[in-house]
Amino acid sequence: MLSLIVNPGSGGGRAGRALAAVSSALRDRGLEHRVATTRSLDHARELALTAAAAGETAVALGGDGLVGAVAGALRDTAGVLGVLPGGRGNDLARVLGIPLHPVAACEVLRSGTVRRLDLGVAGGATFVGIASCGFDSEANRFANEARWIRGRLVYTYGGLRALAGWWPASFELRLDGATRTVTGYTVAIANSACYGGGMRLAPDAALDDGLLDVVTIAELPKLEFLRALPKVFAGAHVGLPQVEIHRAREVEVSADRPFAMYADGDPVASLPVTVRVLPAAVSVLAPARDGGGGPGGSSG
Repeated sequence: MLSLIVNPGSGGGRAGRALAAVSSALRDRGLEHRVATTRSLDHARELALTAAAAGETAVALGGDGLVGAVAGALRDTAGVLGVLPGGRGNDLARVLGIPLHPVAACEVLRSGTVRRLDLGVAGGATFVGIASCGFDSEANRFANEARWIRGRLVYTYGGLRALAGWWPASFELRLDGATRTVTGYTVAIANSACYGGGMRLAPDAALDDGLLDVVTIAELPKLEFLRALPKVFAGAHVGLPQVEIHRAREVEVSADRPFAMYADGDPVASLPVTVRVLPAAVSVLAPARDGGGGPGGSSG
């Protein structure tokens, strides 16, 4: 039995519009399910726990924020998470190789395999993708306020709005106890490779390696920063001298001015904040991987 946890407002109403077709596709595949509609992440967590207690697969139909909330509720339980992408970014689905149309993704619920994936925790909030702050704080805020823009274009809009008023910030990091400082744009702590609708910010991040990839972007002129943005979709930005990537299990972040940390598209904490990895914390239905390890993970 599937418990279909739906945020009908995700993706500008995309999830709600897809619900009837998704239910039909599940019935066609012989998958029994019940629908639970939610507009609250706390309510989604409650529904996920109820599903796990009943031995049901908790299926999130919505954006990465909903997926992260359900995953967090299921962490360290016997519950299994299913993902039907219905948001604007759908980055966990991209990394796992789940089809980005929710009806097509129903097949994974029938034929997929269960994988144990890591989760991140930022100030007590669980996330599946990338937690970031600085320039990203402003870009996320603008994107979330732009209700009239659909799809991943909203992240481009948010970035351009943020860049117009940005000035460099100074960050202090403690990576498993080792201190680093950076002045510039962004500190991002990645459990997964992608955010922002397919931006491969941490292209080598794996969902099952027990580590976080810490990406810092140091100061560079705004025009150069703007020119570099398209490179992020291919992960080619990592060749820039202003970009550094380190790995750690726990990261402490502070800055010289207030920032919210965003994860899976939502604000989760205010700096200073500690972010840590929870290895193999949740079971997720994903497409079967080939011998090379498949999307988003290692071959081990």
